[in-house]
Amino acid sequence: MKLVYVFDAYCGWSHGFSATLREIVSRHPELPVEVVSGGLFTGPRAVPIREFGHVQGANAQIAERTGAAFGEGYERLIADGSFVMDSEAAARGVAALRRVAPDRAVELATALQHAFYADGLSLSEPATYRKLAESAGLDADAVVAAFQDPEASLAAADDFHRAAELGVTGFPTLLAVDGEHVVPLALGHGTADEVDRRLKAFAASLTSPSDN
Repeated sequence: MKLVYVFDAYCGWSHGFSATLREIVSRHPELPVEVVSGGLFTGPRAVPIREFGHVQGANAQIAERTGAAFGEGYERLIADGSFVMDSEAAARGVAALRRVAPDRAVELATALQHAFYADGLSLSEPATYRKLAESAGLDADAVVAAFQDPEASLAAADDFHRAAELGVTGFPTLLAVDGEHVVPLALGHGTADEVDRRLKAFAASLTSPSDN
């Protein structure tokens, strides 16, 4: 069995779910986690943030529901309104971090969201990945090179396809996967205890005697 986390780095609810995800991973170190980027803001949806008039209201709801914080750097981006959230670029960044440190994918994905939602850093800029890599003790040159490599674009496209293949239509989505068996553990939000209960129920169903 493994966990599959489908998120978008520019999704506020994914940011709100970060603490829950880290808690679940810490409770279940035996479970590998596949981190998959979704394509929330691509194509015609990659527009200035001012076009999304609901953002501040949604952020208030996210903060109330999950306790997630939104920093001053991010608030300045909201106030200015011209920043464009490009999920393809963010997915390239996730792919680059995953390539350099595959065993730290969850940690780095949540750190990437913190870079945007706390510090207001663009996830389209190589400098953001350099800073994140240095903070995480990674080879910054390798991370930036991976972000700029054409392979990162292919990896982003593969992630978007993988999310669609899994039937994910909203972010974040946390799934438990065992072969052909797939069950949602959290859709949009959820506590670690709620996820844990669903995970244990899924594990028990896999070991239950067949009806045949």
